[in-house]
Amino acid sequence: MSHLHPYLMFDGNCEEAINFYKDCLDGEIIYLGRYSESPMEVPESHKDRIMHAGMDFWGGSIMASDHMESAGFTDNAGGSNVHLSLNFEDADKMDDVFNKLGAGGKITMPLEKTFWGDKFGMLQDKYGFNWMFSCRIEPKN
Repeated sequence: MSHLHPYLMFDGNCEEAINFYKDCLDGEIIYLGRYSESPMEVPESHKDRIMHAGMDFWGGSIMASDHMESAGFTDNAGGSNVHLSLNFEDADKMDDVFNKLGAGGKITMPLEKTFWGDKFGMLQDKYGFNWMFSCRIEPKN
């Protein structure tokens, strides 16, 4: 079976971020490798940066790494219109995760009941990534 796995790019704070997401989403870090562990020629300033991290949660996963400008194949430009969407069956659980992921970030749309019958909200986390939250609170007609 094929799956989509979002890959997040950071600028030196990938390890901090993946641990933050692990705590917010009750995840498990399945891999955390540094550039110094690779056979690539790496500037001294990047040896402790994360070359690749993987975290599993709720049947899905997020992958991430730190940008390394000299590699020529990574980018951390930011300002993306991509949102990571989390769907919940439990509104209380959604509230909890929304508050955790929103800590230090910016709420772009508070969690509230919508005209389509979901409780919905959006935020940008403290690392600049956009998240959407949705939980069905009214039965579908």
